[in-house]
Amino acid sequence: MLLDTASLYFRAYFGVPDSVRAPDGTPVNAVRGLLDFIGRLVQDHRPDDLVACWDADWRPQWRVDLIPTYKAHRVAVETAAGVPDEEETPDTLAPQVPVIADVLDALGIARVGAEGYEADDVIGTLTGRAAGPVDIVTGDRDLYQLVDDARGVRVLYPLKGVGTLQVTDEAWLREKYGVDGPGYVDLALLRGDPSDGLPGVPGIGEKTAAKLLDAFGDLAGIMAAVDDPAAKLTPSQRKRLDEARAYVAVAPKVVRVAGDAPLPDFDPALPAAPRDPAALDALAARWGLGGALQRLHSALRP
Repeated sequence: MLLDTASLYFRAYFGVPDSVRAPDGTPVNAVRGLLDFIGRLVQDHRPDDLVACWDADWRPQWRVDLIPTYKAHRVAVETAAGVPDEEETPDTLAPQVPVIADVLDALGIARVGAEGYEADDVIGTLTGRAAGPVDIVTGDRDLYQLVDDARGVRVLYPLKGVGTLQVTDEAWLREKYGVDGPGYVDLALLRGDPSDGLPGVPGIGEKTAAKLLDAFGDLAGIMAAVDDPAAKLTPSQRKRLDEARAYVAVAPKVVRVAGDAPLPDFDPALPAAPRDPAALDALAARWGLGGALQRLHSALRP
């Protein structure tokens, strides 16, 4: 089981009241909510391995170099040259992220990131390496591209907390979008995604993109049709796709998750006992996490 950790702690933050606080009054709703999410996921799905995938770089420069608008609207602070931009994060969530990292590390739950890569890329790399089935838990549709029935790769998309999950497999993708996992990359880049600063091809929405992919197979087939006068494209579609060639040429690398992120060595096994009990006790006392940790410990017991 691979967790898109930031996606889940954002959901926890907005789903758990900020009246949930540490003894000193500091909000810990995202911390406690995430711990309860993990406990419920382990309890319901009993994964053999669990990895909290981490954004070491939420806006990699190599993606920005290809599409400068990539996540540009989410930049909170333009910092000095050579220092990564900071992602806009709610004021009372940002201080909780280091606490989440410390608690996961003390528990012994693998927390894995790669310099210059997003959590999505960590998930893509680990999915590619996996010898058996993979469940990806995320609220990010971009990861639908990894769905692969033959390899047992599913996306579990939270609908209400993590107790109600949309199980995304190839049948669901075809019913909803008319594409399989790899086809979702082509659909997404044609449609665009304002939340990620991807412009898409003007005038090509989701339904039109799905129809084009059904007619021509994939992005390469669509662009070949632009050059074929006999291909059944409307004049406006042909014109818009032709004008978008520069974007279409680079967008696949931006939208497709990396499968070769350089990952550190780690142990993905569920921890039978905390890695650092003293540190965990100190964190529990400092942040008032006793109840959430007890519930998680119960779920982690074999």
